[in-house]
Amino acid sequence: MKQISIRGARTHNLKNINVDLPRDQLVVITGLSGSGKSSLAFDTLYAEGERRYVESLSAYARQFLSMMEKPDVDHIEGLSPAIAIQQKATSHNPRSTVGTITEIYDYLRLLFAKVGEPRCPTHNTLLHAQTISQMVDTVLVLPEGTGVMILSPIIRERKGEHVELLQTLREQGFLRARIDGHLIDLDQAPALDLRKKHTIEVVVDRIKVRSDLQNRLAESFETALRLSGGIAELALLEDPSQVTHHFSAKFACSQCGYSVAELSPRLFSFNSPLGCCEHCDGLGWQSGYDPDFKILQLVVQHSCKGCHGTRLNQMARNVFVAEKSLPEVASWPIDETHRFFKDLHLLGARGEIAAKIVKELVSRLHFLLEVGLEYLSLDRSAETLSGGEAQRIRLASQIGSGLVGVMYILDEPSIGLHQRDNEKLLNTLKKLRNLGNTVIVVEHDLDAMLQADYILDLGPGAGVHGGHIVAQGKPSDVILNNNSLTGQYLSGKRAIAVPLTRKPIDTEKQIMIRGACGNNLKNISVEIPVGLMTCITGVSGSGKSTLINDTLAPTAARLLNGATRVAVARCDEVTGLEYLDKLVVVDQSPIGRTPRSNPATYTGLFSDIRELFAGTLEARSRGYQLGRFSFNVEGGRCEACSGEGVVKVEMHFLADVYVTCDICQGKRYNRETLEILYKGKNIHQVLEMTVEEARSFFDAIPAAARKLQTLLDVGLSYVTLGQSATTLSGGEAQRVKLATELSRRDTGRVLYVLDEPTTGLHFYDVEQLLKILHRLRDHGNTV
Repeated sequence: MKQISIRGARTHNLKNINVDLPRDQLVVITGLSGSGKSSLAFDTLYAEGERRYVESLSAYARQFLSMMEKPDVDHIEGLSPAIAIQQKATSHNPRSTVGTITEIYDYLRLLFAKVGEPRCPTHNTLLHAQTISQMVDTVLVLPEGTGVMILSPIIRERKGEHVELLQTLREQGFLRARIDGHLIDLDQAPALDLRKKHTIEVVVDRIKVRSDLQNRLAESFETALRLSGGIAELALLEDPSQVTHHFSAKFACSQCGYSVAELSPRLFSFNSPLGCCEHCDGLGWQSGYDPDFKILQLVVQHSCKGCHGTRLNQMARNVFVAEKSLPEVASWPIDETHRFFKDLHLLGARGEIAAKIVKELVSRLHFLLEVGLEYLSLDRSAETLSGGEAQRIRLASQIGSGLVGVMYILDEPSIGLHQRDNEKLLNTLKKLRNLGNTVIVVEHDLDAMLQADYILDLGPGAGVHGGHIVAQGKPSDVILNNNSLTGQYLSGKRAIAVPLTRKPIDTEKQIMIRGACGNNLKNISVEIPVGLMTCITGVSGSGKSTLINDTLAPTAARLLNGATRVAVARCDEVTGLEYLDKLVVVDQSPIGRTPRSNPATYTGLFSDIRELFAGTLEARSRGYQLGRFSFNVEGGRCEACSGEGVVKVEMHFLADVYVTCDICQGKRYNRETLEILYKGKNIHQVLEMTVEEARSFFDAIPAAARKLQTLLDVGLSYVTLGQSATTLSGGEAQRVKLATELSRRDTGRVLYVLDEPTTGLHFYDVEQLLKILHRLRDHGNTV
């Protein structure tokens, strides 16, 4: 059997392991959070696969690519080119939508530009080409004596200096042009910025309207249409900055003269000045205070009154394919959009042009259906996607690429999925495997493990207690392995116990959300009991996050925490918050992604530790203050490495190398600071302690002991106090946040909102987490 052979893997907490993984199979790597799964999958296999590929390129090409650090491994054989699909944070660009990140929107723009039929927004009539006679008649109906200019738009929103064009216009005898909205004599035209987009409209004629100027107008329009390729514009002399009429030799309404320029893909882009709504600049919303909100004066995002949230201007909104506009098609669920294009048959030349574009659209939409995203719409903002949804969109793109012989490495793709949608995801992974690819999945999901071809279970514990191979083989082999904690849960020997009794609901104390209608919520009213643990569930996209994260949490943030600028999804009212006095949200955002952030700094424990060191007799006799014991400010830190402990060496076309600082030997502090001891340990030695060791060391210090105990309770006993946030897994980072909140004294009247806290957690870790959540509930808090 073809294999990937790994020998001597020591990256992060891996304990010099040797392992053979089958190629062209679906492999699940599992184990407790922090046991070394990501270290093996991403920091070893993917890093080496990418590094080898980049090394095969020329030195010239490599200088433009960032090199990954070489993993700490003796050698790897049988490695394929690697593609990682990780749990990245979704885009925070308000202009990104499902359509744009999948590139489906680009095909839609092309389709509507090539075969779309423009209509008059007032009369709903199909626009036909205007003749020169009709253009002349439009001018002649203006009051006699009205001063007008006939313009020919030659350049629209194009970068460059356009020196040669302006010179050619002067040579052809033209005297004036409107450049970027300003009327300018061509002899005195300013130098244009090469990097900025410019619009140049040459002035073909300037006249005062009279009935005997019919021939002159006709000649002027002919010239304007010839220069621009069929488009002319009219502006009043008294206000030359505004165009009053657009003329087109192609599209115009016979009843009111409404006309559109030539259809181009940019007209349908909300990121282009040609296509975006002029009221909201293509965002689809405007922010302001909501006068109808019955609870408070909250800052909300109103749907734009100009484009009604479609982001496009009037011209783009009124182009149709098979009687449907682009915003309408983009607003449907993907399964409906897929059906529309599958059944679309246009006649004649339009049908021939559309065929290739529609084929691509149907194919790409089909891949999104395969990964269970049929409920999303193409106009859905990327900001609102969960990590799991964003990862499955990237997965759909990979299936569409049709590559074979590739090693795909995925990071918990089942996150955010309801069990109903899980089957679709697993079928997709099998499809990738059946094409001839190796699919390696870091996963805790029961179904994924049982349907895998091969399981690699790491452990037995986490952190310093992990990094070993506990079990490997087919699912049946792992189930029979008595040493495997995972196998015990798979076999049913161990299980997360279901409570035999439930706490009764106090019907007098309830949080009531009435008339919630944010996103896809259908004006629902919900009761959430105070003092209990409530689970909000439902299939992906059913509205869970909208109800809690976008409706309840921001309202509670304003009422309980005094937040002033919060955006809240629309609802009639939220009552029952008077039974609570504080909101705590534990979401999936990282705890800090710089090497200077660590569990001690995030939980506030580092302040307590620095106080202890600053309070020692030796520190006081030397006049050392709190700042002396911080590695982030000058004074006590090692200045050779600025308190980093490592020095970055730039290697040009090779990956940057981080070497231990020669001066402090990686201890981050200078010699004088390290001379201060507390209970025989200096501050560097304290930061090197695990949570477990530190708990007994600081047992006599209540504030520090409480924070350390909560880190122990959430299962982070193995993490060192000074461990860089960049080396923490997603599950570990979220549990550090949870521990930070738990260590604060609660009043028994706190509302805890947790967003999928089981992310990245093994069955065993989930069991420990539930004990903590029940403890919070037993104190009277609402979870």
